[in-house]
Amino acid sequence: MELSDLLKQCSERMNSSCDFFTTDIKSIRTGRATTNLLESIKIDYHGSTMPLNQLSQVSVSDQRSLIVQPWDKSAVEIISKGIQSSDLGITPQIEGDKLRVNIPPMTEETRKNVVKVLKQKSEQSKVSIRNVRRDIQDEIRKLEKEGSCSEDDSRRAITELQKLTDQSIKIIDDQSSLKETEIMQV
Repeated sequence: MELSDLLKQCSERMNSSCDFFTTDIKSIRTGRATTNLLESIKIDYHGSTMPLNQLSQVSVSDQRSLIVQPWDKSAVEIISKGIQSSDLGITPQIEGDKLRVNIPPMTEETRKNVVKVLKQKSEQSKVSIRNVRRDIQDEIRKLEKEGSCSEDDSRRAITELQKLTDQSIKIIDDQSSLKETEIMQV
């Protein structure tokens, strides 16, 4: 394997970690109602676990509530129980063949706890990125020992690897900071 291939592989793996983090934090609760809040909820529907968005249409009604309209009208109760049993701590109200999910305002303490969760997820993503860096560094050093690349090429590749790592960690920090601002906004 060549150095350029290793760096390309590294870039793809780090981008994947950043994309996962960005997607993962969308479901973190903020003060506003957003359809992303319910994205991670899985519903036990006729013996199989399905994501809520495959069973219903979720839309924002206003700043503090969501409307969940199931495709199968008989699934209203099942979906209601699934939302209640999620870790969001919200209870939907059944309104005929749809559900209204009111998002209660967050207290200062709740906001701080949510920010803690955000920081944990952020740190996990950074660790993942650093692990990719370590793996690729080991591969580069191995190539150098085998004589497949010169010491100078190895140094340049490790410098480039550090740049990729710094860029990825900056993306995580930026996304985390934006989300924290959104959470702390009253």
